[in-house]
Amino acid sequence: MKEGPDISRIAALIGDPARANMLTALMAGKALTATELAAEAGVTAQTASGHLAKLRDGGLVQVRKQGRHKYFALAHGDVAATLEALMGLAASELRTRTGPKDAAMRQARVCYNHLAGQRGVQMFSCMLGRGDLREDGEDVTITPQGAAFAADFGVDLEALSSARAPLCRACLDWSERRTHLAGSLGRAMLTRMEEMRWLRRDPDSRVIAFLSTGEMAFQQAFPLD
Repeated sequence: MKEGPDISRIAALIGDPARANMLTALMAGKALTATELAAEAGVTAQTASGHLAKLRDGGLVQVRKQGRHKYFALAHGDVAATLEALMGLAASELRTRTGPKDAAMRQARVCYNHLAGQRGVQMFSCMLGRGDLREDGEDVTITPQGAAFAADFGVDLEALSSARAPLCRACLDWSERRTHLAGSLGRAMLTRMEEMRWLRRDPDSRVIAFLSTGEMAFQQAFPLD
């Protein structure tokens, strides 16, 4: 057998329904306890513990200790991007389900720590079209014009550039099948929108709801073509 990345091992970890539900719950960007993840997966605490050990050993989740409690989170942005892409493959099934919550998820949601859905794609497309971002294959970089825009938006690019995380990353949106902005810049842009009270997060899901004034401000900052 030829040597190469062990795709089957990672696929098996993600493919189990209980583990998939746990990973999807962590896509909201919050660290959760084993008990909370057990509820998300619909399994017992003991079963959840076994699943989480496999996810941790496979490099898909990380453990954070605080006091007597352990909190689980996605290991890094690559895991979130992979999950988002896999959701795209299953989108045809998801789109057969109706209901206002699904419509809200398609419009705007959290993808790990950045904006996804129609609004996330709109922001990326606008920034790319007007020259704030440059795309070369899967590589995305910010231009001097984009740096000026980000500064005006209230993002500290110098602080972001000094961090270890990539500044810009392309993430394939599962519902739109187009790119939205990930990386530390994507995270900072979403944070600024929260600080400016453009939107609010649903505490029980990944849904983001834009307030009326925030929707107007968003459309002015990132107008559609």
